Amino acid sequence: MSPWPSIKAKRLLAVLQKQGWTIKRQTGSHRTLAYEGRPDIVFAFHDNEEIGPRMLARIAKHAGIKPGDL
Repeated sequence: MSPWPSIKAKRLLAVLQKQGWTIKRQTGSHRTLAYEGRPDIVFAFHDNEEIGPRMLARIAKHAGIKPGDL
């Protein structure tokens, strides 16, 4: 079983912003998140969309977050 839960995109975005990621630009629901020293992340989810464990693990790998950060 995956250590990652399913969560709403709005909650994940809040966690990323709390970790220091900032919204560099936005076009519709596509947000480009920036963090100094890391490649940008394109966050292309609507706020109420559910993000599953597999996608959450991929985002977390790029963003450097752990299951305990949620």
